[in-house]
Amino acid sequence: MAITREEIISILGPVDDELVVELMETGASAEELREAWGWLHNDEALMGAGRPLPGTRVGRLIEMLEPDEDEV
Repeated sequence: MAITREEIISILGPVDDELVVELMETGASAEELREAWGWLHNDEALMGAGRPLPGTRVGRLIEMLEPDEDEV
């Protein structure tokens, strides 16, 4: 089931409407977004726990959520 605006906000917190629409257009589920968020913020812990590397859709979500180098 594709993710809803409410699920996105509950996982990521306040985000702009443009990102919400982009995330919804991916067809990703809430679980996939949670996984992408986890990889983005805890990749060493997830690798240490033996988790497989993220799949294609989760990888795309990670790319969308990563801050641009100019923003860092």
